[in-house]
Amino acid sequence: MAASSSSLAVVVVAAAVALVAGGGAAVAQLCEEYYDCTCPDAYDIVRRVLIDAHRSDARIFASLIRLHFHDCFVQGCDASLLLDSVPGMPSEKTSPPNNNSARGFPVVDDVKAALEDACPGVVSCADILALAAEISVELVIFINFIYYYHGNFIIIINVLRVTL
Repeated sequence: MAASSSSLAVVVVAAAVALVAGGGAAVAQLCEEYYDCTCPDAYDIVRRVLIDAHRSDARIFASLIRLHFHDCFVQGCDASLLLDSVPGMPSEKTSPPNNNSARGFPVVDDVKAALEDACPGVVSCADILALAAEISVELVIFINFIYYYHGNFIIIINVLRVTL
């Protein structure tokens, strides 16, 4: 019994050491400059499409933030929420919790099409959801910086690099 518990302890310690040693090599750092060389206009393209979408759908920013949340909620931010169902394999997009609830998919498709025109095969769908959510937050914050002051609307321009 003592031999098996010491063997188990050795295995556990070896696994922990392997995780720590191997984990350091596999750690990736996120950076805002990731697409600066491969698709330098990615941020501006996504931003432009979102602003255009907002003209016809005032809720789109909240919808895109929610899409990103639901994509990341289950097993990480992998854009699996964007996959369509196929016979015998239902998708997250049409699962009961998301069906007729998650929205904004056509805007994500528009962003993907615009990015593919500018830099084919470069920007991942997961990054599109992340960029769309980030830019949506910035645009919502900007819109909320419109003040009503002494009977006049005062519009603050260039808050968070945004000009509508």
